[in-house]
Amino acid sequence: MGNLLYVVAVILIILWAIGFIGYNAGAVIHILLVIALIAVLLRIIQGKKII
Repeated sequence: MGNLLYVVAVILIILWAIGFIGYNAGAVIHILLVIALIAVLLRIIQGKKII
C-alpha cells in the first residue's frame, strides 16, 4: 500500500510534465502535480521506510 502512493505520485508528475510541455492540459495537470507533491510530503512526514 505504501508503494502505491509513490506510484501514483510518479504517474501524476509524469502527466504534469506531459501537460506542461503540451500546454493544452491547462490547470488540471498542475492540480495533479500539487496532489502528487502532497502525497509525497505526507509519506515523508509519516516517517515510514520507503522499502
